[in-house]
Amino acid sequence: MNKVCKKWCILVSPNETNMIADTVKIFCVNTGEEREVAVGTPLTGLIELLGVKMPYLIANAKVNNKTESLAYRVYRPKTIEFVDLSNSSAMRTYVRSLCFILAKAVDDLLPNAEMYIEHAVAKGYYFQIESDVPVGKPELDAIRNRMREIVDADIPFVQVEEETTKVVQLFRERGMEDKARLLETSDMLYARYSKLEEYIDYFYGCLTPSTGYINLFDVQPHNGGFLLRVPNREHPVDLEPEVQQEKLLNVYREHLKFLKISRLDNVSDLNRAKLDDRMSEVIQVAEAYQSKQIGEIAEEITRRFQEGVRVVLISGPSSSGKTTFRKRLEIQLLVNLLRPVGISLDDYFVDRDKTPLDEDGEKDYESLYALDLDLFEQHMLRLMQGEEVELPFYNFVTGKREYRKNFLKMTDNSILIVEGIHGLNPELTAHIPPEKIFKVYVSALTTISLDDHNWIPASDNRLIRRIVRDYRYRGYSAEQTISRWDSVRRGEEKWIFPFQENADVMFNSAMIYELAAIRRHVEPVLMQVPRTVPEYSEAYRLLKFLSYFNYITDRELPPTSLLREFLGGSSFRY
Repeated sequence: MNKVCKKWCILVSPNETNMIADTVKIFCVNTGEEREVAVGTPLTGLIELLGVKMPYLIANAKVNNKTESLAYRVYRPKTIEFVDLSNSSAMRTYVRSLCFILAKAVDDLLPNAEMYIEHAVAKGYYFQIESDVPVGKPELDAIRNRMREIVDADIPFVQVEEETTKVVQLFRERGMEDKARLLETSDMLYARYSKLEEYIDYFYGCLTPSTGYINLFDVQPHNGGFLLRVPNREHPVDLEPEVQQEKLLNVYREHLKFLKISRLDNVSDLNRAKLDDRMSEVIQVAEAYQSKQIGEIAEEITRRFQEGVRVVLISGPSSSGKTTFRKRLEIQLLVNLLRPVGISLDDYFVDRDKTPLDEDGEKDYESLYALDLDLFEQHMLRLMQGEEVELPFYNFVTGKREYRKNFLKMTDNSILIVEGIHGLNPELTAHIPPEKIFKVYVSALTTISLDDHNWIPASDNRLIRRIVRDYRYRGYSAEQTISRWDSVRRGEEKWIFPFQENADVMFNSAMIYELAAIRRHVEPVLMQVPRTVPEYSEAYRLLKFLSYFNYITDRELPPTSLLREFLGGSSFRY
């Protein structure tokens, strides 16, 4: 399954090392072997000769805990760990290379068209093509066929590094203004770009050595645009199943409209606003837009209250800003003459010794069954019947439920606000009448892109938020937060994302400017990750990604800003 390059690979025995001057020592983590190889050997050649076997396609490698392309050549002693598609880093390399192939196919067939890869949705990547001629089924079939031709030709991805001014000029000459502006507003003396034959593009991470690695994909129409389908994360020999996420897609579309009106399509536009001294306006408009959304949600809840709604369930993944959203929503509901009463699902955790275990035998705090569902349901029903209940308090230090005489009884204008990751799971409220429930899904759905072909994953936005919050408020290092992230993401895939379309409304907590503002807070934390640990590769990737954003100050953020939940300085108590 894995491609190798035998031309450059020379493996020598320990007895021959004294006879050959141009060898270098490498240690392979996958096999546990230390060997001498010829200087300049590419990683592709080491896979077969070192006997590296992995379940799925090997797409990149960690070299001294830094992610590198398999085209990387070894000139000094290195520790190397090959990574297959079951790893998120390898999958990013695969998808990046696939997007390059898609871009070239579109350019080959529709040279005057503009393609925009906008965001991840429906288990794939949503893109649009603006062309002089309508793009229908015949054109999409032609694009798919051209992509397969490019893959079958096994064309190498050639990386070129030059002075940034020259690379900017090259992109500008090719009419790729989005990439020219991105590099122009970034603080880089030299820049790299990649070539497929004569077609050039720019991606901030590594690619596969050639197009022949990309053997599993599809493109198809999807909700007014197109969907690039990719391998399944859990079983990468199959495509991800297409799922319908119309509500999520509509949230993205609404925010993209807002960005276009604000003339902030890409990061270069944000950087230009900083250079033109317009950042104060950008912050004020972004905050006002988010306040407007929260107000509209409160109006809808108030209207539904007249129809019988008595419970608002707020759900969302880690670091989505659920807590600040809830507090701001409660203020808006008070303005609407309702009396919001907040409850946290975390207080309904079972005692720690009763927590269910995951497939690795570890306590699974992300599981729905880590909650006392019977007690929660009992309390909700009693409260809606006008009875008084004593709410539990979960002590995270002792791992035990406590009662602290916190009694609650609803009045005629009371509405329960329940916050927790399982809020949209139907099993949580199976016996509560659905007409009494209003569901809100909150997530940082990043809409601004690096350029037309490089979107910003929402998971990266949330991870950066969490690194800052964990360091500031929980005493965790970036290394510790990064080490837990894959487990958090698996829990989200199982317990949160499958139910997001159950929401009555979705709220996008991402701020246009936030990564520029958070950069100065997170960089020092990421820089503390030692180069000797596996988490360094992710820390390095995030640092490189953040370098495209010009620094901005956060002093103009209002104390009620959702971003204050992570940066500090909030007027809310958490």
